[in-house]
Amino acid sequence: MLKNIAIGSDHAGFELKEKVKSYLGKYAESVEDFGTNSPDSVDYPDFAHPLAKAVSEGTFPLGVLICGSANGVCMTANKHNDVRAAIAWDPELASLAVQHNNANILCLPARFITDEDALSIVEAFLTSEFEGGRHGRRTDKINC
Repeated sequence: MLKNIAIGSDHAGFELKEKVKSYLGKYAESVEDFGTNSPDSVDYPDFAHPLAKAVSEGTFPLGVLICGSANGVCMTANKHNDVRAAIAWDPELASLAVQHNNANILCLPARFITDEDALSIVEAFLTSEFEGGRHGRRTDKINC
């Protein structure tokens, strides 16, 4: 079981975030919610940057970010060193993001997946392990 996991979303991902947050208790001792706290319109970088910074600094080993398409939060998170954020819309993509890319932030597209799909994707992300080897050599080249 992980010690803690970070989660955040914009308004488009708020409802899904609340469902995923409850589910994360199965895998973590604590879940830190970086917001937003309502479906009112907000700017996704205001939530993605603090979460990604916390993962980058090692405060959290993993994070989950959610917005309408997952593109905005993913682009924002990947601006931070040592963050490898990946968009996944099915469990296989989530597993491969961890196994081959050592992803540490999962980005979910709330407008394109069901709640049930999201939970399966999160489970795949949290139960997969980085394979290292040639993949480690590649991920070592990501930071600028």
